[in-house]
Amino acid sequence: MSFIVSDAMAQAAGAGAEQTPAWTGLLPMVILFVIFYFLLIRPQQKKAKEHRTMVEELSKGDEAVTTGGILGKIRKVGENFVDLEVADGVTLTIQKGQIGQLMPKGTLKSN
Repeated sequence: MSFIVSDAMAQAAGAGAEQTPAWTGLLPMVILFVIFYFLLIRPQQKKAKEHRTMVEELSKGDEAVTTGGILGKIRKVGENFVDLEVADGVTLTIQKGQIGQLMPKGTLKSN
């Protein structure tokens, strides 16, 4: 059976081969993490920070759109909740984090 290589021959053939550094195996993973960081993680953190800042600066009289698409004027700002007037005499109480976007003043009157 000449197709079976003995252990001694296999070890002798590998002994002369040059060893590669151990860190070269991790290099592709490190490069992939760096790419993910700059293309996915960093922009998401920046967007979350901008939203957090916008929510902290909400004030009475601002016109806003919720994440559900409801447009209204802020009537009262609490610690965790906002009263949003969507029509004359109709006020919704929603969580501050659900404000998706502030609109320019006068947006409600143009609708």
